[in-house]
Amino acid sequence: MVDAFCATWKLVDSQNFDDYMKALGVGFATRQVGNVTKPTVVISQDGGKVTVKTLSTFKNTEICFKLGEEFDETTADDRNCKSTVSLEGDKLVHVQKWDGKETKFVREIKDGKMVMTLTFEDIQSVRTYEKA
Repeated sequence: MVDAFCATWKLVDSQNFDDYMKALGVGFATRQVGNVTKPTVVISQDGGKVTVKTLSTFKNTEICFKLGEEFDETTADDRNCKSTVSLEGDKLVHVQKWDGKETKFVREIKDGKMVMTLTFEDIQSVRTYEKA
């Protein structure tokens, strides 16, 4: 099922991302860059390992994981998290935990686009990607 996500995706729409970053505690300067950056996300699978690369003019990140197994992740805004990615139905659910906090990204395919809903506490941001 991860196959549906395996592609190169370009950000085309972002809603409420500044409020989401602010809630996470991301500093003003980093938020300013984050708001104008249009990252490309490359998702691939090799055997049981999934790789998600996020490429932008600001910063590139890469995570490699097995579904359902916790791994260490350093985020683009330098948080050190314990993360788990799992398939829940047709959704790819990514949970990051750090300092007693938790945020969740839910990726799903809608009308050929990848829609990523980011949730932290009561703040939600929706980012839409099209195949590049």
